[in-house]
Amino acid sequence: METVSHNDRETAYEVVDRGGDGPPICFVHGSGGTRDVWNGQHALADRYPIVTLDLSGHGDSDDVDASAGYTALSAYTDDVLAVVDDTDAAVLVGNSLGGAVVLQILLERDFDPAAAVLAGTGARLGVLEDLLRWLESDFERAVEFLHGPDRLLHDPDPKLRERSMAQMYDTGQGVTQRDFLTSHEFDVRDRLGEIDTPSLAVYGEYDQLTPPWFHEYLADEIDECELAELDDAAHLAMVEQPAAFNEAIDEFLTATVE
Repeated sequence: METVSHNDRETAYEVVDRGGDGPPICFVHGSGGTRDVWNGQHALADRYPIVTLDLSGHGDSDDVDASAGYTALSAYTDDVLAVVDDTDAAVLVGNSLGGAVVLQILLERDFDPAAAVLAGTGARLGVLEDLLRWLESDFERAVEFLHGPDRLLHDPDPKLRERSMAQMYDTGQGVTQRDFLTSHEFDVRDRLGEIDTPSLAVYGEYDQLTPPWFHEYLADEIDECELAELDDAAHLAMVEQPAAFNEAIDEFLTATVE
């Protein structure tokens, strides 16, 4: 693990590099997660240096005093850009809230990545009102709901489900609630036409949190945006189907930036 100092806090990240000569890829996790959600993508390190980070308040990163919504999203964006600057990452991959962070960078920051992958995400990320209420008053129920069939995971091995739940509990109620409230306020549907970065929208076929049509919308509205569906997966397709997820990224980057 390494850290980078910025904005009066430390952001933790990890680099896995097995000598690949492709562009370094920075992976951004979603709500309640950590960089560990991308462990299955370490297999790509033979071709691309792999950078994974913990957003503020997650994993090994310092927290930030930021209210949910635009302020928190901006802080998370600062986290990513600090790591990008420290690692020379040239490609961004974001899942869910991490996808919102990537879109925020494409729309509002000076960094111009060679390519972007938007996984299990959307231009608007409205959250079920019941879930928002449970995140505030009954965190255990919220975590159980998110780990129901075809939400975060499609048909997971019980150990995989337990690990995912434990990760969310470790992140904690306050940060996880902030994440989902930030997602709930995110909406850039009227700005997607401004994006000219080659992009890939990739999703699990059973994802009920950000359904396939979320990604079809991204592909329709963003110039140079391709679409990839992964079988037998839901919201965390990179966890359930890491080989297929990695293949989709590799094929996209080989055709786009190499």
